[in-house]
Amino acid sequence: MKIAVINGVNLNFTGIREPSIYGNRTLDDINNSIRSAADDLGCGIVFYQSNIEGELINFIQKCHHDKIDGIVINPGAYTHYSYALRDSIAAVPIPVIEVHISNIHKREEFRHTSVLAPVCAGQICGLGEYGYVLAIMALVRKPDLPYTVNR
Repeated sequence: MKIAVINGVNLNFTGIREPSIYGNRTLDDINNSIRSAADDLGCGIVFYQSNIEGELINFIQKCHHDKIDGIVINPGAYTHYSYALRDSIAAVPIPVIEVHISNIHKREEFRHTSVLAPVCAGQICGLGEYGYVLAIMALVRKPDLPYTVNR
C-alpha cells in the first residue's frame, strides 16, 4: 500500500508560524515521524507540500495516475474555500482523509466549515501531528473506506 501525505498552504512554516497553535516542530520533523509510523505499518509513503492551489490539484491527479492507494491531506486555509481542491478530491477514486493539526472547530468562525469534508472519507483535527498517523492507520487498516461520503 502506498499513501500520499499532502500539506497545503503555509504548512511549510510549521515550527515558525504560531507555535502556540501548530507546535514547534518543523514540517520535516513531522514528516520524519509520519515516515517512521508508515514504516511500522508496512506502507510506502510519499510527501508533497505546496502553497499553490493548482499544484496541489495537479499532485492529487498525479496520485491517481501513480496508483496511490490513499491520501492524507492537510490543505491549510484552502479547507474553507477551495472548491477547485474539493472537486479534484471528488474526481479521483482514492480514499482521502482530511487532517488538521489544530481543532478547526474551536478557532475562528470561518475555520469551522470545510468545503472538502463532504468528499473525504473522514476528518481528523485537533490532535496535533498525531492526526496524520491516525489517518494513515485508518487507510492501512480499512482500505475499503468510501471514496466520498455520498457514495
